[in-house]
Amino acid sequence: MYTPPRFQTDRSDALAFADARGFGTVCAFDGRKPIASAVPFYLEYGNDGTPHLAFHLARQNPLLKHADGVTSWTMAVLGADAYVSPDWYVSPDQVGTWLYQAVHLTGPVRLLPERELGAHLDALSARFESWLAPKPPWTSAKMARGRLEAMRKAIVGVVMAVDEVEGSFKLNQHKSDADHLAVMSALAMRPEPDAIEISDAMRKLRPHLFAEETSHLAAMAEAEGFMG
Repeated sequence: MYTPPRFQTDRSDALAFADARGFGTVCAFDGRKPIASAVPFYLEYGNDGTPHLAFHLARQNPLLKHADGVTSWTMAVLGADAYVSPDWYVSPDQVGTWLYQAVHLTGPVRLLPERELGAHLDALSARFESWLAPKPPWTSAKMARGRLEAMRKAIVGVVMAVDEVEGSFKLNQHKSDADHLAVMSALAMRPEPDAIEISDAMRKLRPHLFAEETSHLAAMAEAEGFMG
């Protein structure tokens, strides 16, 4: 991943971002061309601290030919993105750009033993079912055993041992406070959820720009408390 130094994020933040996202595009080289698949995953850590990505693929997926424990694959994890108009800047002579958050995780991939596939699927579904609380979580126990086994035979579990973590969070870090605030405010007014998410991420980068606003809100809350 090409990343200008000003947009690089540290390893722990990149891993946390990937873990929170839980979905990406995994890619490997088959000797002639890149091949890729979009997959959900979960992140766990080995006893030595090595990050491991666990996911599964259809048994017919050509990627599985390269799950030899040696060949490196890359998982590209993308977050929100948003276009920025030059008109939004305070400073003159700007150009349009695109803000985004992206992480690439790279490492060798091995096959998961079939006896571990059931636990993998349960962990994966539990990971994402937790997002739907307070809905009672779905579990594989709700399925007919025959149907569940038939579906398990159609997939293969894999694990990537992550040995390289790259993160690029392009959020106008190189712009002045005035330009940063102007673009953040313009994005906050857009109807697209991604634009609002990028705006929120920009806001977290420069909390000092909002110190007065935060103090005002705190004072209002305190006053309302006294009046209540």
